Amino acid sequence: MFELWITLKDIPAEGREFHFTDQSLWTGPMREYGLPVKPGKDFEARMFITPQDEGFLVAGSFSGSVFVPCDRCVEELEVPLAGDFESFEEPRAKEDDALDECRIRRGKGFLDLDVAGYLWEQFMLALPVSPLCAEDCKGLCPKCGVNRNQETCTCAQNEGDPRLAVLRNLKL
Repeated sequence: MFELWITLKDIPAEGREFHFTDQSLWTGPMREYGLPVKPGKDFEARMFITPQDEGFLVAGSFSGSVFVPCDRCVEELEVPLAGDFESFEEPRAKEDDALDECRIRRGKGFLDLDVAGYLWEQFMLALPVSPLCAEDCKGLCPKCGVNRNQETCTCAQNEGDPRLAVLRNLKL
């Protein structure tokens, strides 16, 4: 995974703002994890880090877009992604052997924050679970595979159990 560590000891008490426009922060993990997305509009992120007593307050926003396949018809569509984030990050105790990776690591007398991992997490949270090209997308025919949005399928439609045909006209 692509990493970008910021040394936190250099951040003044009033905090410091960072601006990230390097596209490899997003495109690198996209390729590494084999996500079915392609970059669209360039991503950009702003992050403000403020030291606190027991850790650091991290707040900011990001925006950009990706091209993803529609969940029903597999046509490619551009999805704008944007989000605001705010969290409190604190260093783990050395004896803490939790399995999940920490975003703050201890060095020799200093702390570092993994900005790339943090922004990638925000990116993944913003991705839609089931992107659709349109709310009324008809999808693909399960028999012949034709895109029902572009042409009419000639496959025989299953009308269901004929004994329940009376209920099809029931209006509630």
